[in-house]
Amino acid sequence: MKSTLKRVGGAAVACVTALVLALTLAACVSSPSKPSPGATAVAAPVFYPALPDAPRIQYLTTLASERDLGDARDGFTRFVLGKEEDVRRLAQPYGSALFGGKLYVADTAAPGLAIFDLAQRRFSLLTGNGNSRFKRPVNVRIDADGTKYVTDAGREQILVYDRDDRFVGAFGRQGEFKPVDVAIVGERLYVTDVKHHQVHVLDKRSGRTLFTFGRAGSGAGELFHPTNLAVDPDGDLYVVDTSNFRVQRFTRDGEPVGTYGAVGTTSGSFARPKGIAIDRAGRMYVGDAAFENLQLFSRDGRLLMFFGQPGDAAEGLSLPAGVTIDYEHVELFRLHADPRFAVEYLILVASQFGPNKVDVFGFGKMAGMDYPAEEIPPSARRE
Repeated sequence: MKSTLKRVGGAAVACVTALVLALTLAACVSSPSKPSPGATAVAAPVFYPALPDAPRIQYLTTLASERDLGDARDGFTRFVLGKEEDVRRLAQPYGSALFGGKLYVADTAAPGLAIFDLAQRRFSLLTGNGNSRFKRPVNVRIDADGTKYVTDAGREQILVYDRDDRFVGAFGRQGEFKPVDVAIVGERLYVTDVKHHQVHVLDKRSGRTLFTFGRAGSGAGELFHPTNLAVDPDGDLYVVDTSNFRVQRFTRDGEPVGTYGAVGTTSGSFARPKGIAIDRAGRMYVGDAAFENLQLFSRDGRLLMFFGQPGDAAEGLSLPAGVTIDYEHVELFRLHADPRFAVEYLILVASQFGPNKVDVFGFGKMAGMDYPAEEIPPSARRE
């Protein structure tokens, strides 16, 4: 059954209005100062919607350099061994993923795969060498066994690394595709090709092309500069159709199911959509590099709320790109959450510019507050 998002009127996107998730009232938030490196929490927690409304999302922290892991060295050691200008930082990240207590960030300008070891509080940069050297890594996706698939738009290939970050091989021939993102579904890899306006479906073991779908255009099933990908709980594929200002939904065999969004400046529309992620309940997050925020939609395409805003404050976004949802590493970030706010999962947003690089938000509920039941209309489910 096809579902099409109806444009939702509302306040201009420039105002950071947090629309009600499941009928909660709208609210705007103030911007606190950025915490010092290694700090465990901001002075004033930032919620969406803002208190006294019942919040669903809290800004937790940002990771931009090795200092954000916390510096365990004493002052004399820092003076002798490390100056501020020697601190290793993210330059222009796009996509990120968490696995085994580590945050992997594809840094297009490094170029390489930055690794934040959250448990050991260590930072490293995997640049590769020879046949494994990165040119312009854009996104990273990690399979259940720890295999990492990194799209490299400069090499026009997908680089494959194993659980221990050792190079395995590269998929794709020169000129075959210009990959931006990859989604893992069973034994398949779905790869967006921003140059040829297609999605390539590969065997994830061999890299062999199984089939492609999409062609240049703006009709149903057609694409124009597809960028990021997400998979819903039913296994359907969501493609950010950036230059068509929409998200398209396909079956895993490439059949179009529906479209979400349209070009515009009001809530629920898009100007430069890029990042996308879908949680286990089917809620869809879409980041917009022009609006510099994230919009959250229900499974049937209703706008629930939006959050984040431009600026240099703690939660500021600057050209947000990749969006990732993670359920497995909540404990590593719980110290940043308000003690009353129970975090269900993490939302990671990579910004390509500005002081913040990877912002971490938590989705959850505040203790002692009432939340309306969240309904997923039957019409949202494809039969």
